[in-house]
Amino acid sequence: MVARVALVIVSLGVGTAFLLNRTKAGIMSGGLLIVANQKEHTVLVVDPEQRRELAKIVVGVNGHEVMVSKDGRYAYVPIYGNSGVGRPGTDGSTIDVVDLQQRKLTATIDLGKPLRPHRAEWGTDGMLYVTAELGNAVDVIDPNTRKVVAEIPSGQKETHMLVISPDGKRAYTSNVGAGSVSVLDLAKRSLITTILVAKSVQRISMSPDGGQVFTHDQDGPRIAVIDTATNKIANWINVPSVVYASEPTPDGRWLMALTRNSALYAIDLQSGKVARTLRISDGASEILVRPGGDVAYISGTGAGKIDVLDLRTWELQKPIELTPGVDGLAWLPAGAK
Repeated sequence: MVARVALVIVSLGVGTAFLLNRTKAGIMSGGLLIVANQKEHTVLVVDPEQRRELAKIVVGVNGHEVMVSKDGRYAYVPIYGNSGVGRPGTDGSTIDVVDLQQRKLTATIDLGKPLRPHRAEWGTDGMLYVTAELGNAVDVIDPNTRKVVAEIPSGQKETHMLVISPDGKRAYTSNVGAGSVSVLDLAKRSLITTILVAKSVQRISMSPDGGQVFTHDQDGPRIAVIDTATNKIANWINVPSVVYASEPTPDGRWLMALTRNSALYAIDLQSGKVARTLRISDGASEILVRPGGDVAYISGTGAGKIDVLDLRTWELQKPIELTPGVDGLAWLPAGAK
Protein backbone atom coordinates (compact mmCIF):
# COMPACT_ATOMS: atom_id res chain seq x y z
CA MET A 1 0.00 0.00 0.00
CA VAL A 2 2.82 2.39 0.94
CA ALA A 3 4.57 1.56 -2.30
CA ARG A 4 1.38 2.33 -4.30
CA VAL A 5 0.96 5.71 -2.56
CA ALA A 6 4.59 6.52 -3.20
CA LEU A 7 4.14 5.58 -6.84
CA VAL A 8 1.13 7.92 -7.15
CA ILE A 9 3.05 10.78 -5.53
CA VAL A 10 6.02 10.24 -7.82
CA SER A 11 3.72 10.05 -10.82
CA LEU A 12 1.98 13.29 -9.85
CA GLY A 13 5.34 14.94 -9.33
CA VAL A 14 6.54 13.91 -12.76
CA GLY A 15 3.29 15.10 -14.33
CA THR A 16 3.47 18.44 -12.56
CA ALA A 17 7.11 18.88 -13.51
CA PHE A 18 6.27 18.05 -17.12
CA LEU A 19 3.48 20.63 -17.13
CA LEU A 20 5.78 23.27 -15.63
CA ASN A 21 8.46 22.44 -18.17
CA ARG A 22 5.93 22.79 -20.98
CA THR A 23 4.93 26.19 -19.65
CA LYS A 24 8.55 27.35 -19.23
CA ALA A 25 9.38 26.11 -22.69
CA GLY A 26 6.64 28.30 -24.13
CA ILE A 27 4.41 25.51 -25.40
CA MET A 28 1.43 26.78 -23.44
CA SER A 29 -0.04 29.77 -25.28
CA GLY A 30 -1.24 31.97 -22.42
CA GLY A 31 -3.67 33.76 -24.72
CA LEU A 32 -6.42 33.51 -27.31
CA LEU A 33 -6.55 33.82 -31.07
CA ILE A 34 -8.91 36.39 -32.56
CA VAL A 35 -9.83 35.38 -36.11
CA ALA A 36 -11.74 37.20 -38.85
CA ASN A 37 -13.88 34.88 -40.96
CA GLN A 38 -14.70 36.70 -44.15
CA LYS A 39 -17.15 34.13 -45.51
CA GLU A 40 -19.24 33.90 -42.33
CA HIS A 41 -18.95 37.66 -41.61
CA THR A 42 -17.82 36.90 -38.08
CA VAL A 43 -15.03 37.35 -35.56
CA LEU A 44 -14.03 34.17 -33.74
CA VAL A 45 -12.49 33.87 -30.28
CA VAL A 46 -10.40 30.69 -30.33
CA ASP A 47 -8.54 28.80 -27.61
CA PRO A 48 -5.38 27.62 -29.43
CA GLU A 49 -4.48 25.05 -26.77
CA GLN A 50 -7.87 23.37 -26.66
CA ARG A 51 -8.20 24.01 -30.41
CA ARG A 52 -11.79 25.12 -30.13
CA GLU A 53 -13.98 28.12 -30.82
CA LEU A 54 -15.12 29.93 -27.67
CA ALA A 55 -17.26 32.65 -29.23
CA LYS A 56 -18.53 33.89 -32.59
CA ILE A 57 -19.53 37.53 -33.11
CA VAL A 58 -21.34 38.64 -36.28
CA VAL A 59 -19.84 41.68 -38.04
CA GLY A 60 -20.36 43.38 -41.40
CA VAL A 61 -19.84 42.07 -44.93
CA ASN A 62 -16.96 41.23 -45.19
CA GLY A 63 -14.28 41.68 -42.56
CA HIS A 64 -10.95 40.29 -43.79
CA GLU A 65 -8.59 41.55 -41.09
CA VAL A 66 -8.73 42.13 -37.33
CA MET A 67 -6.62 44.12 -34.86
CA VAL A 68 -6.83 43.92 -31.04
CA SER A 69 -6.46 47.07 -28.92
CA LYS A 70 -3.38 47.45 -26.74
CA ASP A 71 -5.39 46.81 -23.57
CA GLY A 72 -7.05 43.75 -25.11
CA ARG A 73 -10.55 45.12 -24.63
CA TYR A 74 -11.59 45.63 -28.25
CA ALA A 75 -11.13 44.08 -31.67
CA TYR A 76 -11.30 46.38 -34.71
CA VAL A 77 -12.57 44.81 -37.94
CA PRO A 78 -12.38 46.86 -41.17
CA ILE A 79 -15.43 45.99 -43.27
CA TYR A 80 -14.04 45.57 -46.76
CA GLY A 81 -17.04 44.46 -48.83
CA ASN A 82 -18.07 41.31 -50.66
CA SER A 83 -15.41 41.34 -53.38
CA GLY A 84 -11.69 40.92 -53.95
CA VAL A 85 -9.05 43.50 -54.78
CA GLY A 86 -9.88 45.29 -58.03
CA ARG A 87 -13.07 43.29 -58.53
CA PRO A 88 -16.64 44.61 -58.68
CA GLY A 89 -18.76 44.33 -55.55
CA THR A 90 -19.81 46.27 -52.50
CA ASP A 91 -17.51 48.94 -51.10
CA GLY A 92 -17.15 48.93 -47.33
CA SER A 93 -17.09 52.23 -45.46
CA THR A 94 -16.96 51.21 -41.79
CA ILE A 95 -14.92 49.54 -39.07
CA ASP A 96 -16.75 47.32 -36.60
CA VAL A 97 -15.65 47.36 -32.96
CA VAL A 98 -16.09 44.15 -30.95
CA ASP A 99 -16.03 44.15 -27.16
CA LEU A 100 -13.86 41.11 -26.35
CA GLN A 101 -14.95 40.98 -22.70
CA GLN A 102 -18.66 40.98 -23.45
CA ARG A 103 -18.04 39.24 -26.78
CA LYS A 104 -20.45 41.35 -28.79
CA LEU A 105 -20.46 44.07 -31.43
CA THR A 106 -20.33 47.34 -29.49
CA ALA A 107 -19.78 50.11 -32.07
CA THR A 108 -19.26 50.91 -35.74
CA ILE A 109 -16.86 53.60 -36.97
CA ASP A 110 -18.14 55.41 -40.06
CA LEU A 111 -15.32 56.36 -42.44
CA GLY A 112 -17.58 58.76 -44.30
CA LYS A 113 -17.26 57.28 -47.78
CA PRO A 114 -16.78 53.95 -49.58
CA LEU A 115 -13.13 52.99 -49.11
CA ARG A 116 -12.82 49.21 -48.85
CA PRO A 117 -10.82 49.47 -45.61
CA HIS A 118 -8.62 46.43 -45.15
CA ARG A 119 -5.54 46.23 -42.91
CA ALA A 120 -5.30 47.94 -39.52
CA GLU A 121 -2.12 48.54 -37.51
CA TRP A 122 -1.40 50.39 -34.28
CA GLY A 123 1.05 53.28 -34.37
CA THR A 124 3.32 54.15 -31.48
CA ASP A 125 1.23 57.32 -31.14
CA GLY A 126 -1.84 55.28 -30.14
CA MET A 127 -3.60 55.93 -33.44
CA LEU A 128 -5.10 53.15 -35.56
CA TYR A 129 -3.86 53.21 -39.16
CA VAL A 130 -6.15 51.54 -41.70
CA THR A 131 -5.60 51.07 -45.44
CA ALA A 132 -8.29 52.82 -47.49
CA GLU A 133 -8.08 50.96 -50.76
CA LEU A 134 -10.46 53.04 -52.87
CA GLY A 135 -9.07 56.27 -51.43
CA ASN A 136 -5.46 55.43 -52.38
CA ALA A 137 -4.63 56.28 -48.80
CA VAL A 138 -4.24 55.24 -45.18
CA ASP A 139 -6.84 56.58 -42.74
CA VAL A 140 -5.78 57.64 -39.24
CA ILE A 141 -8.35 56.84 -36.56
CA ASP A 142 -8.46 58.04 -32.97
CA PRO A 143 -9.68 55.03 -30.93
CA ASN A 144 -10.92 57.29 -28.13
CA THR A 145 -13.27 59.36 -30.28
CA ARG A 146 -13.67 56.64 -32.92
CA LYS A 147 -13.27 59.27 -35.61
CA VAL A 148 -11.06 59.66 -38.68
CA VAL A 149 -8.57 62.41 -37.86
CA ALA A 150 -6.42 62.34 -40.99
CA GLU A 151 -5.89 60.72 -44.37
CA ILE A 152 -2.38 59.99 -45.63
CA PRO A 153 -2.16 59.63 -49.43
CA SER A 154 -0.32 56.61 -50.80
CA GLY A 155 -0.32 58.02 -54.32
CA GLN A 156 -1.11 54.56 -55.69
CA LYS A 157 -4.19 52.48 -56.41
CA GLU A 158 -5.33 49.49 -54.36
CA THR A 159 -3.47 50.28 -51.14
CA HIS A 160 -4.20 46.98 -49.45
CA MET A 161 -1.77 46.14 -46.62
CA LEU A 162 0.67 48.03 -44.44
CA VAL A 163 3.42 47.67 -41.86
CA ILE A 164 4.72 50.30 -39.44
CA SER A 165 8.37 50.71 -38.49
CA PRO A 166 9.34 49.86 -34.88
CA ASP A 167 10.00 53.54 -34.10
CA GLY A 168 6.55 54.49 -35.41
CA LYS A 169 7.91 57.07 -37.84
CA ARG A 170 7.10 55.39 -41.15
CA ALA A 171 4.50 53.15 -42.73
CA TYR A 172 4.94 51.02 -45.83
CA THR A 173 1.95 49.97 -47.93
CA SER A 174 1.64 47.31 -50.59
CA ASN A 175 -0.41 48.63 -53.51
CA VAL A 176 -1.71 45.54 -55.31
CA GLY A 177 -2.72 46.73 -58.78
CA ALA A 178 -0.01 49.38 -58.92
CA GLY A 179 2.65 46.78 -58.11
CA SER A 180 4.35 49.17 -55.73
CA VAL A 181 5.19 50.05 -52.14
CA SER A 182 4.45 53.52 -50.74
CA VAL A 183 6.55 55.00 -47.94
CA LEU A 184 4.62 57.29 -45.59
CA ASP A 185 5.82 59.79 -43.00
CA LEU A 186 3.43 59.25 -40.07
CA ALA A 187 4.44 62.39 -38.15
CA LYS A 188 3.95 64.70 -41.15
CA ARG A 189 1.15 62.49 -42.49
CA SER A 190 2.56 62.69 -45.98
CA LEU A 191 3.88 60.52 -48.79
CA ILE A 192 7.68 60.22 -48.90
CA THR A 193 8.10 58.10 -52.04
CA THR A 194 6.80 55.12 -53.98
CA ILE A 195 8.87 52.10 -54.97
CA LEU A 196 7.94 50.26 -58.15
CA VAL A 197 8.26 46.50 -57.58
CA ALA A 198 6.37 44.53 -60.24
CA LYS A 199 3.19 44.47 -62.32
CA SER A 200 1.24 43.47 -59.20
CA VAL A 201 2.15 42.63 -55.62
CA GLN A 202 0.45 41.09 -52.58
CA ARG A 203 0.94 41.72 -48.90
CA ILE A 204 3.93 43.09 -47.06
CA SER A 205 6.08 42.35 -44.00
CA MET A 206 9.00 43.94 -42.17
CA SER A 207 12.11 42.66 -40.40
CA PRO A 208 12.00 43.04 -36.60
CA ASP A 209 14.67 45.76 -36.66
CA GLY A 210 12.81 47.72 -39.35
CA GLY A 211 15.73 47.54 -41.75
CA GLN A 212 14.02 45.54 -44.48
CA VAL A 213 10.55 45.35 -46.01
CA PHE A 214 9.38 42.33 -48.00
CA THR A 215 6.67 42.22 -50.66
CA HIS A 216 5.74 39.58 -53.21
CA ASP A 217 5.66 39.66 -57.00
CA GLN A 218 2.37 38.09 -58.18
CA ASP A 219 3.58 37.39 -61.70
CA GLY A 220 6.88 35.73 -60.86
CA PRO A 221 8.27 33.53 -58.06
CA ARG A 222 10.30 36.14 -56.22
CA ILE A 223 10.21 38.34 -53.14
CA ALA A 224 11.44 41.93 -53.19
CA VAL A 225 13.74 42.96 -50.33
CA ILE A 226 13.53 46.73 -49.78
CA ASP A 227 16.24 48.55 -47.81
CA THR A 228 14.39 51.06 -45.61
CA ALA A 229 17.51 53.24 -45.29
CA THR A 230 17.48 53.96 -49.03
CA ASN A 231 13.87 53.04 -49.91
CA LYS A 232 15.15 50.99 -52.82
CA ILE A 233 15.02 47.31 -53.73
CA ALA A 234 18.25 45.87 -52.39
CA ASN A 235 17.75 42.26 -53.39
CA TRP A 236 15.37 39.62 -54.72
CA ILE A 237 14.74 36.25 -53.09
CA ASN A 238 13.90 33.56 -55.64
CA VAL A 239 11.32 30.98 -54.53
CA PRO A 240 9.82 27.86 -56.17
CA SER A 241 6.39 29.44 -56.73
CA VAL A 242 4.58 32.76 -56.32
CA VAL A 243 4.33 33.89 -52.69
CA TYR A 244 1.19 35.54 -51.29
CA ALA A 245 2.28 36.61 -47.79
CA SER A 246 5.27 36.46 -45.48
CA GLU A 247 6.32 37.02 -41.88
CA PRO A 248 9.81 37.03 -40.34
CA THR A 249 10.65 35.21 -37.13
CA PRO A 250 11.24 37.56 -34.16
CA ASP A 251 15.00 36.87 -34.20
CA GLY A 252 15.19 38.10 -37.79
CA ARG A 253 16.86 34.89 -39.00
CA TRP A 254 14.02 33.38 -41.02
CA LEU A 255 11.28 34.57 -43.33
CA MET A 256 8.17 32.41 -43.54
CA ALA A 257 6.58 32.78 -46.97
CA LEU A 258 3.30 31.13 -47.88
CA THR A 259 1.70 30.36 -51.21
CA ARG A 260 -1.95 29.88 -52.09
CA ASN A 261 -1.25 26.31 -53.22
CA SER A 262 -0.48 24.71 -49.85
CA ALA A 263 3.23 25.47 -49.47
CA LEU A 264 5.18 27.42 -46.86
CA TYR A 265 8.83 28.25 -47.46
CA ALA A 266 11.27 28.81 -44.59
CA ILE A 267 13.81 31.22 -46.05
CA ASP A 268 17.21 31.68 -44.41
CA LEU A 269 17.67 35.46 -44.56
CA GLN A 270 21.44 35.13 -44.15
CA SER A 271 21.78 33.15 -47.36
CA GLY A 272 18.59 34.30 -49.09
CA LYS A 273 17.73 30.68 -49.88
CA VAL A 274 14.75 28.44 -49.17
CA ALA A 275 15.88 26.00 -46.47
CA ARG A 276 12.62 24.12 -45.88
CA THR A 277 9.31 23.60 -47.62
CA LEU A 278 6.25 22.60 -45.58
CA ARG A 279 2.84 21.50 -46.78
CA ILE A 280 0.12 23.67 -45.21
CA SER A 281 -3.64 23.99 -45.54
CA ASP A 282 -5.24 25.14 -48.78
CA GLY A 283 -5.70 28.82 -49.52
CA ALA A 284 -3.47 30.10 -46.73
CA SER A 285 -3.53 33.88 -46.34
CA GLU A 286 -1.90 35.12 -43.13
CA ILE A 287 0.82 34.29 -40.59
CA LEU A 288 0.80 35.35 -36.93
CA VAL A 289 3.74 34.68 -34.62
CA ARG A 290 2.50 34.65 -31.05
CA PRO A 291 4.37 36.47 -28.27
CA GLY A 292 7.48 34.54 -27.30
CA GLY A 293 8.21 33.63 -30.90
CA ASP A 294 7.88 29.87 -30.50
CA VAL A 295 4.72 29.23 -32.52
CA ALA A 296 3.29 30.56 -35.78
CA TYR A 297 -0.39 30.34 -36.69
CA ILE A 298 -1.27 30.21 -40.39
CA SER A 299 -4.84 30.84 -41.52
CA GLY A 300 -5.99 28.42 -44.22
CA THR A 301 -8.86 30.43 -45.67
CA GLY A 302 -9.90 27.81 -48.21
CA ALA A 303 -9.55 24.82 -45.88
CA GLY A 304 -11.11 26.48 -42.84
CA LYS A 305 -8.13 25.57 -40.65
CA ILE A 306 -5.47 27.33 -38.64
CA ASP A 307 -2.15 25.52 -39.05
CA VAL A 308 0.10 25.46 -35.98
CA LEU A 309 3.85 25.57 -36.65
CA ASP A 310 6.42 24.97 -33.90
CA LEU A 311 9.22 27.37 -34.83
CA ARG A 312 11.77 25.59 -32.67
CA THR A 313 11.48 22.33 -34.59
CA TRP A 314 9.81 23.52 -37.83
CA GLU A 315 7.19 20.82 -37.36
CA LEU A 316 3.49 21.30 -37.98
CA GLN A 317 1.29 20.39 -35.03
CA LYS A 318 -2.36 19.38 -35.05
CA PRO A 319 -4.32 22.14 -36.84
CA ILE A 320 -7.22 24.09 -35.37
CA GLU A 321 -10.34 23.00 -37.26
CA LEU A 322 -12.73 25.89 -37.90
CA THR A 323 -14.74 26.81 -41.02
CA PRO A 324 -13.78 28.07 -44.51
CA GLY A 325 -13.18 31.82 -44.63
CA VAL A 326 -10.76 32.18 -41.72
CA ASP A 327 -8.42 34.99 -42.66
CA GLY A 328 -7.00 37.78 -40.47
CA LEU A 329 -5.39 36.84 -37.15
CA ALA A 330 -4.70 38.77 -33.95
CA TRP A 331 -3.54 37.82 -30.46
CA LEU A 332 -5.34 38.45 -27.16
CA PRO A 333 -2.88 38.07 -24.25
CA ALA A 334 -3.96 36.01 -21.25
CA GLY A 335 -3.99 39.03 -18.91
CA ALA A 336 -6.48 40.79 -21.16
CA LYS A 337 -9.10 38.03 -21.09
